[in-house]
This record gives sequence, C-alpha cells and structure tokens, in this order.
Amino acid sequence: EKKGTDPSAGSVGSGFKLENKTKGKLQKQTCQVVLDHFEKQYSTELGDAWSSVREVLTYPLCWQHAVLLNKFSHTADLEDTLCAQGYHPAFRGTLPYLPRSLKCYVSRTPRRFPSQKHQAGKLKEYYLLNAASVLPVLALEVKDGEDVLDLCAAPGGKSVAILQCASPGELHCNEYDELRSRWLKQTMESFIPRPLFNLITVSILDGRQIGELKPEFYDKVLVDAPCSNDKSWLFSSDIQQATLRLLQRKELSVLQFQLLRSAIKALRPGGSLVYSTCTLSKAENSDVINLVLNSCTNVIPVDISEIAQAVSQQFTFHSDTQQHELLVLPEKGRAWGPMYIAKLKKV
Repeated sequence: EKKGTDPSAGSVGSGFKLENKTKGKLQKQTCQVVLDHFEKQYSTELGDAWSSVREVLTYPLCWQHAVLLNKFSHTADLEDTLCAQGYHPAFRGTLPYLPRSLKCYVSRTPRRFPSQKHQAGKLKEYYLLNAASVLPVLALEVKDGEDVLDLCAAPGGKSVAILQCASPGELHCNEYDELRSRWLKQTMESFIPRPLFNLITVSILDGRQIGELKPEFYDKVLVDAPCSNDKSWLFSSDIQQATLRLLQRKELSVLQFQLLRSAIKALRPGGSLVYSTCTLSKAENSDVINLVLNSCTNVIPVDISEIAQAVSQQFTFHSDTQQHELLVLPEKGRAWGPMYIAKLKKV
C-alpha cells in the first residue's frame, strides 16, 4: 500500500460489531478543498474518464485489497481458503515477466482479508496491498543475482514483491524519513527469513544523493516516488494541512525529477529503472518523465504496452499515454490504482 496509507486506516476498534465498522467507514468525509482542486485539474487531464474515477476515489467502501502471498511462509491451505472465498490470481501467464513464485490474489467484490499482526520472529503469510502496486515490480523484471535499489521503499510492499519474484545479488531498500524507515524495517522482518537478510541493506539516505554515493552500481532501480497521494488526500480531516499540501504540490515534481536524476546515476549502463506514483497528476507523472527524457541524454524509454494488454481484464488504463508509460484508473469492480508507471533504460 502506498506512501503514508495504512491499509487498515478507517477501520474502527475491533470491539465494535461489523455493522458499526462499516458505518464508521461510511462517515469518512471527503475534503471539499481537495475535491475541488482535483475536479478542476483531472476533468481537464482525464476528460470523460474523470467522472467514473471520481466516483471510486470518493467512495472507500468500493476500494479493493489484493493478497500478495509470502513465498517464504505461506501454506497451501491459504490458497485454498482464498479460492473458497472467491479470490482468483490477479496476474496470468500472458505477461512478458511473471515469475511462478509471485502469487497475488484479488476478488471482484470489495472485501477485506484480515490483516496479520507483526510478531517478532514469526513470518507473515501475506501482505495486503493495492494490486496496481505490483505492476511497477513486474515492469522492473528483476532477475536472480541482479543488484537492485528501491529508492523510496517504505512501507516496503514493493520490496517484498521484488523478493517474491527473484533473489537479487543485493536489494538496497532506502527510505529518507526516519519514522517510515522503521516501518520499512518492520515489514522486512515480518516477511523475509533471517538468512536472507544478508542480501538486504536498509538505509536512511537522501535519495537525491544515492547516485553520487553509489554511481553505476545497480542493474535495476525502482523509484516509487513521494507524490500527491490522491486517495488519502481526498480524506484529509485537517483542512489547513490539505490546503498547505495543495500549495506545496508543485514542489513535488522538482523532488521527483531530482530522485530520477540520482537513480540514473546509480544505474549501470544497460540497466533499467521504473518510476511509479499513486497520483493521477500529469505534472508528477508524464511531465516529470518527459523532462528526464529531454534533459538526460543517457536514457531511453522502454515500451511497456505489452503489460497493459496482458492485464486488461483486471485493470483499467488511461488511453492517452505513450508506450513507455501506463496509468491505472480506478473503476468500480476494478478499483485498483491510481498508479502511474514508466520505464527507462540507461544506455
């Protein structure tokens, strides 16, 4: 689940009956300031698609969670339970890259599989996340033995997904924010067996400097950048904070560009990077990628349209994107995203 969103946020104390839990969720109020801002921007950028997207974004009861199985600890019983409850695999064999060890289950209807508590020394069997969060990892195509950098890694879902796909030579998970870095460490402890820890480095560095610190060191880099988190911003309870966020929104694209520049420096020639956000905002998505392509002569775009074709049953994509980018639009029954993904290769 993406930056700053707790998958269990919005649920009420466990002492309540389920009906109260649902009622509590229903009372979650959309923040009018943010909605007005999005309305103006996204009706222009997304055109006709915006009204159905808005319907999903403003109605948390139709949001969905996917269940990413942990290959290091899950049992066959878990898959049987999921299938019995109407879950099915999110990704099928037509994808250009789909390791057999990656298992992610989704359900057509919005339902919430119970989350597992963190217990020291005990591995969790699964991770709950937005199914669209797995797409950047599939686009990255990590192979065994490759050195991989997850530049903005907290809370750790994408790092966990990378480790379901392959055994990297090294997986460097970085998170600049100290609080979020603790969350990332806890995620790794919950999902990754002790012996594998020597493959993993967790650091608290400014992502903008990693390119200088580790030039041409990695085969693959994931930049899951800090962004305007459309889903959580819409439910800001603090109007002042929401207004401030909207004012500072322009600065995010500057940070995103700097993080990408750093990621490119950290890549070996021939290596590739995937950039992702959980916003619909063009300024933070294709505008940032276009700026990178226009100003960095050592990167070229990589066609990822095959991914969209392979998962078109499960996800809705914005039609107005280029071949090196995808934008997942949330829709009823397929309430995944927002998720923007772009892939570049260093030459």
